[in-house]
Amino acid sequence: MTENSPALPPPNPPPDPWVGLRAFTAARIALGRTGTSVPLREALAFRLAHAHARDAVYSELETGRLLAELSALQLPVCHVKSQADNRQIYLRRPDLGRKLRDESRLELQEMAPAAADIAIILADGLSATALNQHAVPLLQLLLPRLRQAGCSLAPLVLAEQARVALSDEIGAVLHARLALILLGERPGLSAPDSLGAYFTYAPHPGLTDEARNCVSNIRPEGLGYAAAAEKLFLLVQEALRRQLSGVALKDETGLLEE
Repeated sequence: MTENSPALPPPNPPPDPWVGLRAFTAARIALGRTGTSVPLREALAFRLAHAHARDAVYSELETGRLLAELSALQLPVCHVKSQADNRQIYLRRPDLGRKLRDESRLELQEMAPAAADIAIILADGLSATALNQHAVPLLQLLLPRLRQAGCSLAPLVLAEQARVALSDEIGAVLHARLALILLGERPGLSAPDSLGAYFTYAPHPGLTDEARNCVSNIRPEGLGYAAAAEKLFLLVQEALRRQLSGVALKDETGLLEE
């Protein structure tokens, strides 16, 4: 070995002190080494996770199944679309995902109650996979709590090619005091199916992110359905009571994730 040659790894490297933490996180830690690279199994696992994340971005709502399951929740259901005609436009023009098509707005206006406490919107966002898997189980736990508390509910809305802010327009059209949107979050390399819940008091077009609250990473491997439903219920009740949302409303529930 010459003076400038790279040092070879020791034949028996010491154990990685981070190995024990792998039981508590899906993050890529303590991957091990094969020479100067990660082991082949970890390199392949990374490529597979990247493929899952890309697939999630281009996944589609299972519209027929979702409409059938939502109809069992004893609320009218309206299927709407944003002004983004397809996935490519949706990804390139976020502004179009924040606006309803004219025909969708008219359909909502025909179904709108005179007033409602809450409008609930289900949207594909950046991972329709997340909504397909997690939205209905979450609503099955959340809706009974809201009804028991005396909240009046607008028709459920299933929205395609939707961004978070689309809920502001939908909530305004449905004359709702508060709009709650469940949608797929941006996929990560350890979570292609993470569902986010955003709500806004006094929704109307033009609001920005400081007016919203968010409960994220809703999925069995993250924040479980029961804990998410309880957290959302308490936060929504507080938003309605105090007539505000966003940075002025803090999460003081003290719930632990499942």
